[in-house]
Amino acid sequence: MTVKNSFRNGSIKEMPIFSNVIYQGDDLIYKNNPLKPDEFYTPILQGCYPDPALTRKGDDYYMVCSSFAMFPGVPIFHSKDLVNWTDLGGVLNKVSEFNPHDTGISQGVYAPSITYNPHNDTFYMIVTAFTGGMGNIIVKTKDPMKGWGSPIKLGFDGIDPCIFFDDNGKGYIVHNDAPDKGKALYEGHRVIKVWEYDLVNDKVIPGSDKIIVDGGVDLSKKPIWIEAPHLYKKDGRYYLMCAEGGTGDNHSEVIFISDNPKGPFKPASNNPILTQRYFPQNRTDKVDWAGHADLVLGPDNKYYGVFLGIRPNDKNRVNTGRETFMLPVDWSGIFPVFENGLVPLEPKIKMPKGVTENKTGKDGFFPNGNFTFTENFTSEKLDYRWIGLRGPRESFSTVTKKGLQIKPFEVNIKEVKPTSTLFYRQQHNTFSFASTIDYKPASEKDLAGIVCLQSERFNYVFGITKKGKDTYVVLQRTDKGQSKIVASTKIEIKKNIRLQVKATGDSYQFSYALNGVNFENLGGSVSGDILSTNVAGGFTGALVGLYATAANDAHAE
Repeated sequence: MTVKNSFRNGSIKEMPIFSNVIYQGDDLIYKNNPLKPDEFYTPILQGCYPDPALTRKGDDYYMVCSSFAMFPGVPIFHSKDLVNWTDLGGVLNKVSEFNPHDTGISQGVYAPSITYNPHNDTFYMIVTAFTGGMGNIIVKTKDPMKGWGSPIKLGFDGIDPCIFFDDNGKGYIVHNDAPDKGKALYEGHRVIKVWEYDLVNDKVIPGSDKIIVDGGVDLSKKPIWIEAPHLYKKDGRYYLMCAEGGTGDNHSEVIFISDNPKGPFKPASNNPILTQRYFPQNRTDKVDWAGHADLVLGPDNKYYGVFLGIRPNDKNRVNTGRETFMLPVDWSGIFPVFENGLVPLEPKIKMPKGVTENKTGKDGFFPNGNFTFTENFTSEKLDYRWIGLRGPRESFSTVTKKGLQIKPFEVNIKEVKPTSTLFYRQQHNTFSFASTIDYKPASEKDLAGIVCLQSERFNYVFGITKKGKDTYVVLQRTDKGQSKIVASTKIEIKKNIRLQVKATGDSYQFSYALNGVNFENLGGSVSGDILSTNVAGGFTGALVGLYATAANDAHAE
């Protein structure tokens, strides 16, 4: 994009330029569990990539995740082998069609599903959008590499929709919904519904809806939050797999069977088929909250499942959000079972037979484990790991010869509006994130720097601003929407300044270097509590970002 000289009396000097950004992950679990040649790490997607779903066409696999108010919506990945994944960006990438500009960070879109229909050689992505009155929507494409069609609104309520195509070409949609009016028995009582789908007109067939699961596996036990349904067909029978227990400590995956896609569905006797809820809370290298899964036939003709889980930090808090894990699935009997999904989860699994190389982090493949991501903003196209919040990153960022220039909006990070912040997901409990900034603020309303954000109401701002004629570095903590200055110090900028945040579990430290090398800490060690789901609530993980604003309220003291 081109920068117009209309901003703030045309002064481009007030626009910060960010360069040499380095994110470095350093979690102990990866040092203690080095990979053998036939292994790969799980989670396969670290950081806030929850609610995974995937599909297969030939030897191509496509996987999607929730993104809430992040932009673009619904991240999508491609793989040939389930081990090595390429980031394709977001499915909903046109702000004219998906615009979460006025939604809290945990709204937007979530719980997508992706299905390939061999009968018409078309991919379908279906999702619930909590913005702009969209509700449940579906988009289609012949080739996910080339983009997607416009969203089509679907006429039903509820969340977590999934589309399924039978051998005869008929389409069905299953989703979570409230019980019929007056039938709710307790808090968290939900049902799974099925609709027949009109493929010609892309809509559910009115009056075809039917409740196929009421409450969950056993209604007498008052199960809560039956959701995230997926329909499968194997050996002539229909399987309905759902999450049950809510996306927290009690999360699990359960399965039902039927001779008909419209039921009746009978639960398996060995439910749940995946959960981490039975183990001691203080176990080492804990993975928890496992559930919200999807299955696919792997390249070795064996089934695999992706699902969400969390890896808490040293204070048992969740800062990295819900991540995408994978396990092999044994479907040699009537019901599928996640292999080692009912024992404490391990950090690595065996690659599918026939897959000979783990290329994660190389040749353009998405990294996992401990890795370093260096961004010099020399490429015309930004890496897809950089995202906007409530709006496209292109509306405020421009790649220049010196680095990335951010045009500051007159919007504060605490506002429920698109912000001029380029975000990156926190993917490790122990990490560092640093950037060099070329910037001279003009007034106390101007600030540029780094933000660590769980939501608009819970975040840290660490940046350069003005107080009178002096320049300051300031650290602000916002808890429940209430901000306070942790520390500030007067500086003299003679050349570019380097800002850094380092976290070791719950302990976060913010530092600056006036010469780019010798870092000075500001504010001591501060708690990452407000960057956790436990304290901030919501459904997302922590983000770190390059932030600029012309509506700064972090005033030096």
